[in-house]
Parts: sequence; structure tokens; C-alpha cells
Amino acid sequence: MNAQAEQEPGPSFAIWLGFSAMVVGNFMAVLDIQIVASAIGNIQAGVGASRDEISWVQTAYLIAEVIGIPLAGYLDRALGTRLLFCLSAAFFTLASVLCACSWDLNSLIFFRVLQGFSGAAMIPMTFATLLLIFPKRLHSMGLALVGLVTLLGPTFGPTVGGYLAETLGWRALFWINLVPGIVVVTLVWATMAGVSQSEPALLRRIDFIGLFGMAAFLGAAQYVLEEGPLVGWFESGELVVFAIVSVIGGAVFFWRALTLELPIVDLRPFLTPTFAIGASLGFVLGLCLMSTLFLTPLFLGSVRGYNSLQIGEAMFLQGFSMLAVAPLLGWVLNRVHDTRLLGWFGFLLLAASSIAQSNFTAQSSQGDLVTPQILRAVGIMITFSVVQRPSLGSLPPHLVHAGSGLFNTMRTIGGAFGIAGMTTLRTHSFALHRQELYSALDPSNPQVQGMLAQSQAYLAQTGAPEPERQALMQYASLLDREALAMAFNDQFLFLAVLTTVFSFSMWFLKPPRPDVVGAQMVHAH
Repeated sequence: MNAQAEQEPGPSFAIWLGFSAMVVGNFMAVLDIQIVASAIGNIQAGVGASRDEISWVQTAYLIAEVIGIPLAGYLDRALGTRLLFCLSAAFFTLASVLCACSWDLNSLIFFRVLQGFSGAAMIPMTFATLLLIFPKRLHSMGLALVGLVTLLGPTFGPTVGGYLAETLGWRALFWINLVPGIVVVTLVWATMAGVSQSEPALLRRIDFIGLFGMAAFLGAAQYVLEEGPLVGWFESGELVVFAIVSVIGGAVFFWRALTLELPIVDLRPFLTPTFAIGASLGFVLGLCLMSTLFLTPLFLGSVRGYNSLQIGEAMFLQGFSMLAVAPLLGWVLNRVHDTRLLGWFGFLLLAASSIAQSNFTAQSSQGDLVTPQILRAVGIMITFSVVQRPSLGSLPPHLVHAGSGLFNTMRTIGGAFGIAGMTTLRTHSFALHRQELYSALDPSNPQVQGMLAQSQAYLAQTGAPEPERQALMQYASLLDREALAMAFNDQFLFLAVLTTVFSFSMWFLKPPRPDVVGAQMVHAH
């Protein structure tokens, strides 16, 4: 079998060129998830939104994306790979231009919905196309590199967003998609003809009931996860309504998916145990990746007082480390069939990175981030590659597109759960540590009195009004900052424990069978 794999002809130059364009499109879609994260203050000032309202700029994109990704498998069968990818990239580019031209918050949110939904299909289609049109000998290296691009997007998002927002203004966050988008559409249309056949008749058989059920299920669930930590979860009547909508939508969606001959989302990949385990691990990886990408910039901004550009610079090392390790990882994966031990080690690296970041203080600098970022970059690259390869490799060719959509959906939903869980944990942890600090360091303590006296004397010398009151306020602010730093440490410690526990699931992830995904191009799904 290995000799036969070596003799399998590689794709033509045109296919390489077209697939490279698909990878760029994939990067554009995942980059825009986090590109607004470090520039949210600039956007807030630009559109005149409140702090609560501006979060919808990111939430709207995520909700639309999580609805769009599972549809990719069905639409690929109906339209074919080339047409669907070109439509997805074209509408994503148009939506990006509209975001750049938005005139208020409502218009920006609406265009972000269009952007997230239209770009969603590019993510799973890139992985599926790799497995279906490239020889097996290129799968390991290809999955490592495409996985790198998928992970680099949200990792470099804060870096790119912070730099652009500080130097060119927040509208530049969206203008940068224009030229790459045009190039992607042109190259994919010119080179990927015949990659797959289309079945236009499927468009007349779309299960709209199942589609609306899925949209209600995933969209409302994403909203609950995003807004829950901010409003006390089910203390809000609005959130209760959305939770009920999600449950009803989920019931309708699964009823249609499990009873119809042609459901809007094919759930059959979950009948393969290896894929089901791998998709569950993808959920955990999405949770860990998005949680750390959410927490680290937040810590740097709220505790260290960094601006968006400084946050972007601090986050750069993680993306650079991923770039450095990807070629070596692809080489290793191409020579190791059973990667369970490697995957377990990758999970332990993720746990170690969180432990290293669970002892930070308000004085921690960029230098303290070096070790956890390198460990996390290597760990996430290893785990993502060794989980996705056997998961999708366990599926027959006609289920690869559906499986890729489901795997990426699980990863995205895991990220939503992670952000919601971390926000809730920080709220409770901050309140606990704040109470402990206020109780232990009361103003009657001689050391505290000495510190307050020094602060009060300094403020009096500078001519500040009410120096005694301001000294107390500064003292309270100091305690709050320390309590917040301790809350962040609790969150990273929780991630370390969670990652360690789930690392043992790697041993249940069987290696892919060598005869599952053929090297030939698949024309019928």
C-alpha cells in the first residue's frame, strides 16, 4: 500500500494554484473572527456605540458563521466545489467592503452577519478538498499546513487588527479583504473546474423546516453563550426566551435530520466512532484555543493597561511559533501512522502553557508570555493535526464534506462555550478574590495606613482635591486590579485541569485506515 501511495500522481500545477487560493480564502474567513478583538475600542468610537452594544460586532459574525459552516456539505453537493467556493469568497469580499462603508452600528452588525455567513463555507471546504483531490502521501503535510492557516487566523487576528486600527483606522480591518478576495475568486474559478460534479436538483429539495430549525438552534444557542455571562444567564427573561427557541429549534433540526432521506445536514459521520471522538476533541480544542485568545488580550488590556497595538505585538509570538513548527510537524505526521502518543503529548503541552500563565501578576510583562505562548503554539498545532486527520480519515469519501463541516462546527461551538464559561468563571472568581482582599487588607492595618499616608501626602503635594478620598480610591483600585489578576489565574488553572483530563481521550482515537480516503478525485458524493 505504501509503494502504491508513492506512485500516486500528484495534482497538476493548476490544481495546486487553485487550492492555494482556497487556503487564502480560508485564512480570510478565520482571520475576521478575531481581527476586531483588539480594535473594538476604535470601532466603538467610530460608530458611536456603547460598550455593551459594540460586542455585537464580534457576536454577529460568530452566530452567522456557526450557522453557515454545517450547510457547506449540502451546498457543495448541489453547486459543486468550484461554484460554491467562488460564491462564498465573492459574497464575503462584498460583505467586507460593506462593513468598511458602514455608517452606524446597525449597518455594521448587519454586514458582519453577511460576512460571517458567506465566508463560513470556505473553512470546511478547504479541508475536504485536500482529502479528496490530493494523494494520501500529501494528506499529513497538507492537513498540518491547512490547520496552521486555520489556527493562525484567530491567533494573528488581534495582531493584525491592532496594527491596522492604530495606523490606518478601523475601516482598514475590512478593506484588506478586497484585493485577496478578488484574487481568490479569479484563481479558484480558473483552475478548479471538474473538481466535483454538481447536483442542482438538490436545491429544489432543500429542507427549509430543518434549515430554520438549525438556524434557531445554533443561532439562539450562540446568543445565549455570548450574552449569558453579561446578564446573569437565566436571570434575564430575554435569555430564557432565546434558550427556549434554541431547544425547540434543536428538536426540529434533529427530528428532520434523523428522519429525512436528504436532510439539510448529514449527521451520519457521527455514526463512525473515531469521528465522533475526534469531533468531541475538536470541541475541547476550540474551547481551549478561543478561551486563551480571549483571555490573554483581555488580561493585557484590563490588568496591564496595554493598548490595541501593544496587545497585538504581545500575541505575535504565538503565531510565529506555529509557523515555525508546522513544517516539522507535517514531516513527522507523514512518517508516523499511530499519532495517539503525539496527540497526548500535545494536550499536555497545552495544559503546561495554561499552568505557566496561571501565576501572573499585575507586574507580568511580555517576557513572561514567551514560555506559555510557545508551549501553547506547539501544543495546539500538534493536537489539531493529530485529531483532525484520523477523524476525517475514518470517513468514506462521500461523507468527507459533511464530516469536515461538522468537525469545524464543533470546534466553533467549543470556542463559544469557552468564552462564555471563562467570562462566567471570571465574574465569580473576581468577586471572591475581591472580598478576600478587602477583608484581609482593611484600612486599619498599620501597613495599609502607611501606604495610604504616603499616597495622601503625594496627592496633597500635587494639589489634588480631596487627597484623603482619592488615596482611598487608588487603594481600592489597586485591590480590584489584584483581584482581577487572581481571577485570570483561576481561569488558566481551570483550562489546565480540563485539558489534562481530556488528554486521555486521545488513546480512544484510532489511526485512520489506509484504504478509506482514496487518492483519486471524487466526482460523485
